[in-house]
Amino acid sequence: MLTINSIKNGIVIDHIKSGQGIKIFNYLGLDKADYSVALIMNVESNKLGRKDIIKIENNLELDFTVLGFLDPNITIDKIQNETIIGKVKLRLPDKVENVVNCNNPRCITSIERNIQHTFYLVDEKTGEYRCKYCDEIYKVSDIQIK
Repeated sequence: MLTINSIKNGIVIDHIKSGQGIKIFNYLGLDKADYSVALIMNVESNKLGRKDIIKIENNLELDFTVLGFLDPNITIDKIQNETIIGKVKLRLPDKVENVVNCNNPRCITSIERNIQHTFYLVDEKTGEYRCKYCDEIYKVSDIQIK
């Protein structure tokens, strides 16, 4: 049995869809961290069947918008003295800026380099976003993060 100790002070990113933990780990740049970090993959879960967990022994400022965009089912536990002092439940954000690029070659963002890539949520159930400039629709599951 694998044992991962609790953290004293920091955060736990929990309920990550199985297999997606590495994407969040890399996005947050945790491979370059100089503090303790644990990425636990394919953990059994009553709620999800299987899930990933990231434990970070540090109090990071996280962009909840981006994390909610990557996986809206994530919960973030804030830990102090080995006790959960706060819990944040994420959801799909209404607007996402400069997290993903529009791949439509006719979109103004493919020509003009200084324009922010902006997407608006159009369907929360299917996770569909629409480009602000060209109206191209993207599903969260199909989008590649910058």
